[in-house]
Amino acid sequence: MVKEYKDIEFTGRIADLSEDDRPREKAIRHDIRSLSNAELLAIILGGGMQGKSVMDLSREMLSKAHNSLDSLSRMRINEMCRAFKGVGPAKAVSLAAAFELGLRCRDEKAKAECTVRSSKDAYNYIRGHLERLDREEFWILTLSRSNRITGAECVSRGGTAATVVDVKLLMKMAVDRLASGIIAVHNHPSGNLHPSAEDDRITKKIKEAAQILDMRLLDHLIISPDSYYSYADSGTL
Repeated sequence: MVKEYKDIEFTGRIADLSEDDRPREKAIRHDIRSLSNAELLAIILGGGMQGKSVMDLSREMLSKAHNSLDSLSRMRINEMCRAFKGVGPAKAVSLAAAFELGLRCRDEKAKAECTVRSSKDAYNYIRGHLERLDREEFWILTLSRSNRITGAECVSRGGTAATVVDVKLLMKMAVDRLASGIIAVHNHPSGNLHPSAEDDRITKKIKEAAQILDMRLLDHLIISPDSYYSYADSGTL
């Protein structure tokens, strides 16, 4: 008697793939860099679902993300669970953790060198905190007299288009760290790097408050998903 299709169990695990299709074995034989994006995803996911192998699931996820790892990495954990059938919280968390490790690896070298010589130095130091957010946040970097970064703190979190900044709280953070200089930083999730009138107003207020406390506002950076704007570089500080 032929077994009905619905009774056949499909685990979709990597171990159940043919030997030629197992990405783990391929990585061991040829190095991890030889794997495709789909194969790397399959290793992280570990298994597929009934009727769909882990490799098919990986290819489907990439296809729905327009074959963009960047787009996939920006998805929230609950968003992944909703978007991809066969991806539950455990798989989504594993994938988010892998992306976060990649970002931290990239940022590690930048943070090891903490002296700011240009706007690019400050951007490389702080970008990992802000470039992938879908809401606005406002941060400050505190610096010593030699422009060495002594701290990075979030001042406020807001919505998709704005965040409220309490200048008194911002300056208290700077005073607590005995800062000689500060760099203000916030993000524009929309990708628009043009400063708003409110951005200009808060920059002026922070600069004036810093001068009263014998500090310098060295820059105000606006960060988008893939670039940044510097008030200092533009000559508007």
